[in-house]
Amino acid sequence: MFVSNWKIGRVLGIPIHVHASWFAVFFFVTWSLATGYLPETLPGLSESRYWGMGGISSLLMFLSVLLHELGHSYVALHYRIPISQITLFIFGGMAHMGKEPPNPRAEFLIALAGPLVSLLLGVGCLGGAMAVDALFSGLGLQGFVVLGGLLGMVNVQLGLFNLIPGFPLDGGRALRAGLWAWNKDFNRATSQAALTGIGFGVALGVIGAVVLAGAWSGVLGHSIAANGGWLILIGAFLFSAALSSKRQAAMRSSLAAVTVRQVMVHPVVTVPPDMAVQDAVDQYFVAHGFGGFPVCEEGQVVGVVTVGDVQAIATALWPWRRVRDIMCPVPQAFCIPPDWSVMQAMERMAHGGWDRLVVVEDGAIVGLITRSAIAQFLQLHQSEA
Repeated sequence: MFVSNWKIGRVLGIPIHVHASWFAVFFFVTWSLATGYLPETLPGLSESRYWGMGGISSLLMFLSVLLHELGHSYVALHYRIPISQITLFIFGGMAHMGKEPPNPRAEFLIALAGPLVSLLLGVGCLGGAMAVDALFSGLGLQGFVVLGGLLGMVNVQLGLFNLIPGFPLDGGRALRAGLWAWNKDFNRATSQAALTGIGFGVALGVIGAVVLAGAWSGVLGHSIAANGGWLILIGAFLFSAALSSKRQAAMRSSLAAVTVRQVMVHPVVTVPPDMAVQDAVDQYFVAHGFGGFPVCEEGQVVGVVTVGDVQAIATALWPWRRVRDIMCPVPQAFCIPPDWSVMQAMERMAHGGWDRLVVVEDGAIVGLITRSAIAQFLQLHQSEA
């Protein structure tokens, strides 16, 4: 099976992953430093040394990106927002948050934490490089000065670029926080901030195209053609991410207006806990074709049994094992009222790691809401639109 990313460690309890695209950009950055920037700033060194310094510089640049994302994650953890992982990829890094911030203040502080870390690193590296250059200029430490200056510039640029007010950049998230505080509507604020992200994505793409055209025509230096290409790629990435965020915000708004009662499956087929697994397979899984069933005893939901639970035990044991033995017990949070919005139900599923919830009204089970039912509802209404 193809693996698109690899886990390389943990920091603050957060798994750190490297995406396959990272290796391509790592090689490109190392190559550009070893064949261009370093020979120009440190002439007279061997080719192998340039490549070694270029590789170390690239690793330190990505360490800076990781620290940027850890800045976001540290503040998010303060607000009890789980971080499933941090992924380093071709355009930098991303902290995968388990849920949205609880309020505009949290969103604002989480958004600005990353650029603040980058700017502090940038100022520290530039200051350190200047101090070494002034105090130890005759001791052959020019390589450290160049490396410090390079990392300082990269971190300052990283911090300033991410402050562009276009979602999903950090500046765009800060803008969303302000709009959220102003209009009290998270999804509307996301949509508005995403529009600015789309605009900045188009602008970066146009600027990149102009730079490329100027380099090819000879009006601008050929050495900046790569910069034009990167601007086009970054603009396309920002445009795509912002457009996706805008569509997601529209979907969330529509789901917030739909109740669980409108989407739930009913009547609900439940399985008794003392039934043999073999009977459950024959009378329920095969007969109904569902991927899972609530397990009920005396009208109370005590667990859920799925195809995966059945497959986890040997077929020969099915006649001798009870559903109670293989079911996954569930807490009271597994049951929700029918007047909740579908968006609330999806957030409850995400928080509990479930793919279905039981709908209860006046102490009685009235329905079942599943991720597949929600997806089907969205598909049907998109086709109607």
